[in-house]
Amino acid sequence: MEKTQAIFLCDRPETVWRVYDAATLQKLREQLVLPETVYRKADLPGSEAALAQVEYVFSTWGMPELTDEEIAQYFPSLKAVFYGAGTVQAFARPFLQRGIRVFSAWGANAVPVAEYTVAQIILAGKGFFQGIRIQEEGTGDPLAARKAARAYNDTFPCNYNVKVGILGVGMIGSLVCRLLQAYEMDVLVFDPFASDEKLAELGATRADLDTVFAECQTVSCHIANLPATVGMLKYEHFSRMKPNGTFINTGRGAQVVEADLIRALREEPNRTALLDVTYPEPPEPDSPFWTMPNVLLTPHIAGSMNNEVARMGAYMEAEFRDVLAGKPCRYEITEKMLETMA
Repeated sequence: MEKTQAIFLCDRPETVWRVYDAATLQKLREQLVLPETVYRKADLPGSEAALAQVEYVFSTWGMPELTDEEIAQYFPSLKAVFYGAGTVQAFARPFLQRGIRVFSAWGANAVPVAEYTVAQIILAGKGFFQGIRIQEEGTGDPLAARKAARAYNDTFPCNYNVKVGILGVGMIGSLVCRLLQAYEMDVLVFDPFASDEKLAELGATRADLDTVFAECQTVSCHIANLPATVGMLKYEHFSRMKPNGTFINTGRGAQVVEADLIRALREEPNRTALLDVTYPEPPEPDSPFWTMPNVLLTPHIAGSMNNEVARMGAYMEAEFRDVLAGKPCRYEITEKMLETMA
């Protein structure tokens, strides 16, 4: 029986072999004809004959945008696109509108982000970030600085019977909530799109933004990056943070009015912001974020890196096997989902 035809399509070919490692490639090639060649968009003109029987496309960061006409011209037999990365907003709609299924490894990318976030929540709950700063700012007496840091750490409620706020319970926010179930915390969630049943399954309580910022020791942002959410976190929210509260952002920077966050952090210098993302990213050279002692900037490291990226290829291989077997799939994207997902 002749094997089904598939290709890699990606304008950043070097990323393909990081995402689809040797183990995943072996599994795919047991079921597919999947050449070593990685097609770029620029390679498509003139390749119509070679692509005519391609039924499946595998890709990752660098997936090109194609118009309806280009899809019809180059991929007349295409059944599905498997995207070994996160958001598909830039390219998915024309495929979906032609009835071509689209799958994303956003669930795999959620894992390291959620792990990273929970680690920060736990450390923030102990006053770790502020305590380290107090020690570093000591006036030449390390023992006195250590004692001052410990005294300040003792003002934190720590990680038992404490409220933690999660903004947005899409794939990442939901996984954060599930991981936090291992701790005895009260999780408050702001997400207008989440059903009561979902929040109950996550062990979380619904709350509005004002309540989350006012009552939670730590607030973590996972709001989808959509036009309707740009600039939704303002001074009226950040000013409600506890005097030693922590704001974490591993989502996207555009949801934060940064001048408002800066103002609230300056008003209460023991408030802390842990920002893996900003807008723009990185911050402008003159941004106060670079020099504020209560802001910790990390260079967008929460998502999949190094060994972790191969998890995304493995997820797409598993989805492909389920497609072939006619089984339900976990990570299929629909047009309706694009309205609210990142």
